[in-house]
Amino acid sequence: MTSGTSRVAIAGLGPIGSKLAKALDDGIEGLELAAVSAQNIDKHRPWLDKLGKKPATLPIEALADASDIVVECAPSRLVRSIVAPVVIRGKTAVVLSVGALLENDDLIALARKNGGQIVVPTGALIGLDAMTAAAVGTIHSVRMTTRKPVAGLLGAPYLLEHKIEIDDIKEPLKIFSGTAREAAKGFPANLNVAVALSLAGIGPDRTMVEIWADPMVTRNTHRIEVDSDSARFSMMIENIPSENPKTGLITALSVIACLRKLHAPLRIGT
Repeated sequence: MTSGTSRVAIAGLGPIGSKLAKALDDGIEGLELAAVSAQNIDKHRPWLDKLGKKPATLPIEALADASDIVVECAPSRLVRSIVAPVVIRGKTAVVLSVGALLENDDLIALARKNGGQIVVPTGALIGLDAMTAAAVGTIHSVRMTTRKPVAGLLGAPYLLEHKIEIDDIKEPLKIFSGTAREAAKGFPANLNVAVALSLAGIGPDRTMVEIWADPMVTRNTHRIEVDSDSARFSMMIENIPSENPKTGLITALSVIACLRKLHAPLRIGT
């Protein structure tokens, strides 16, 4: 590692983690891929062995010591075990499963106490900068409506708990209406975007969410409406799903963009 270079570790090598690893190997200014962790690392050996510089393959608990920045690309249940060791050491954790922060909000206090930082990339969300700016003033209301292809919602805990069958629906079906906190709990693999929106704005208990299963759409669609004392604005984004239908392709690109900002001579956006 050269002077001024930060070591990056990736926890989870699904569609997002693998794309990020390859981008780091291709080169991101001021960063190098130091280590990776995955539940079945042997599954990823063929492409890992083709990287220009092979990262160390480590268990999750060892990533914090092997790096300066750890990017969480894992199931939400693992967020605490990934993030806590990082922020305790005063380092940076980039968190994609942001919904898990609502159940582990003491991690924020832990980061503050130890000089660490938790970074949430923009991900599939448009207008996060506008939201954070509006939150400096007073935000009156935030509403998000999400429409997803059926395949991207199958298996969600909320559907199983309420015995909602969507496999064979022929028309759009509203399957949830409630707060961002409730949405994150019921759809942990789908609604990280709602939690990121809520944390940037008026919180998970005042940010309202509707979720529709829509057999007519092929993209994950989010429409956001915000009313504040500084601006009234609405936004819509249609994200192309990645190999994992629950996750948009733009999410991985957002993490890459976030990491590029860390050492960029010109940084755009708050």
